[in-house]
Amino acid sequence: MEQKAFKRPSVNLFYVFFLSHLVFCQLDYRFYDSTCPSLTMIVRYGVWSAIANDTRMAASLVRLHFHDCFVNGCDASILLDDIDSTFVGEKTARSNQNSVRGYEVIDKIKANVEKACPSTVSCSDILTLAAREAANIAGASYWMVPLGRRDSRTANKTAANELPSPFESLDNIIAKFNAKGLDTKDVVVLSGAHTIGFAQCFTFKQRLFNFGGSGKPDPDLEASLLKGLQTVCPDQVDSDTTLVPLDSVTTNRFDNSYYRNLVNSSGLLQSDHVLSTDNRTASMVLSYSRYPYLFLKDFGASMVKMANIGVLTGQDGEIRKNCKVVN
Repeated sequence: MEQKAFKRPSVNLFYVFFLSHLVFCQLDYRFYDSTCPSLTMIVRYGVWSAIANDTRMAASLVRLHFHDCFVNGCDASILLDDIDSTFVGEKTARSNQNSVRGYEVIDKIKANVEKACPSTVSCSDILTLAAREAANIAGASYWMVPLGRRDSRTANKTAANELPSPFESLDNIIAKFNAKGLDTKDVVVLSGAHTIGFAQCFTFKQRLFNFGGSGKPDPDLEASLLKGLQTVCPDQVDSDTTLVPLDSVTTNRFDNSYYRNLVNSSGLLQSDHVLSTDNRTASMVLSYSRYPYLFLKDFGASMVKMANIGVLTGQDGEIRKNCKVVN
């Protein structure tokens, strides 16, 4: 009888998990306790002020952190400006341009941190803390952030163009998360950040008028929501950039309404909707729709995992004085 070969897990996957564990050991919750004790207060006030001026900024800062971590790791490379023809940053990448915002908030916080603690705190740590504060101010549970990241001296616009997209299949999205040391649960949990924020009409318009090239709407989309969205996002090019809340029930509140919407066929993006129908993810969506505290607990844990992707520590990288340029 032919024996089936034992299928060993990918060596690359083991390597990713090993590095993630190694990085976590090099980070420390108390990293700046003696060198910049006012750091958390400065970051929180800066984020609070930004959200008080623009409620959308809570979602924007969480998104900014995600887009940074998924390109060569959480190294603040996304904050670097283009410099003529000598340096190409990530801000103008297809996935970031006219989508990611909040750079000026981090720059302002960094300037205030520099006044209190010169050349001490990295931009990557500030961005990581800002994402935590933004989510917490919006209603998420508070989670501890291990610190000690350093900033990159490089950026990668090409890699930024490969960020997970709302147009991708769940298989592709899971694969991209796996490549970063994150699992399917992290896909479901981190997608829950869509409980706040907005999406442009072009990111879901195909569901309203021409789903899968059928010339008809997505039959899974709840009828009253479909009608409302077709009004706000008519099948015209000039409506492509119109903003629509990802969660129309509690738009600015970080809660589990996102999952309740998915269960009720009221998810906005196709990449969100499929989480409630795929066998790998549907049970998790249902659990989070029923148990808000479970989601809030798991969200903090997944954010910590994400914040450990590709971290620079020790003598690697640098501590930028200005987040927009290398030293």
